[in-house]
Amino acid sequence: MLAARLAELRGERGWSLEELAGRSGVSRSTLSRAERGEISPTASLLGRLCAVYGRTMSQLLSEVEAEPAQLVRAADQTEWRDTASGFVRRSVSPPQPGLRAEVVEGTLSPGADIAYERPPVPGLEQHIWVLEGSVEFTRGRERHTLDAGDCLR
Repeated sequence: MLAARLAELRGERGWSLEELAGRSGVSRSTLSRAERGEISPTASLLGRLCAVYGRTMSQLLSEVEAEPAQLVRAADQTEWRDTASGFVRRSVSPPQPGLRAEVVEGTLSPGADIAYERPPVPGLEQHIWVLEGSVEFTRGRERHTLDAGDCLR
């Protein structure tokens, strides 16, 4: 279960909720509720925690699953939903701890706004490939409008 793994990661480091709150910028009460499974973490919250713990979101989600497979059929690929933004994230790559590359399918509702303050793993390279529709992406002061077929590194 994700909630238990979040609590376990904090415990492995010997951090209090207060210390994790300071490192992640997430309130102590929100962290506590997420670790107890009282709330479903948003994409932004998981992004902040992944950055603090030095993991990609796929790595974190794979840690709460059984033995990693070499092949993951489409019907078995892990899907996670952020009900606050309407973002749906599907892990296409077979998950593996220590994986340095992954393929993720993200589906956004029209008008969705998702903010990540920093990459989950320093130096992580990401590519946004738009399959249909269009997406506005802003990094710092740089803004890009991507249409179907466009790919931004």
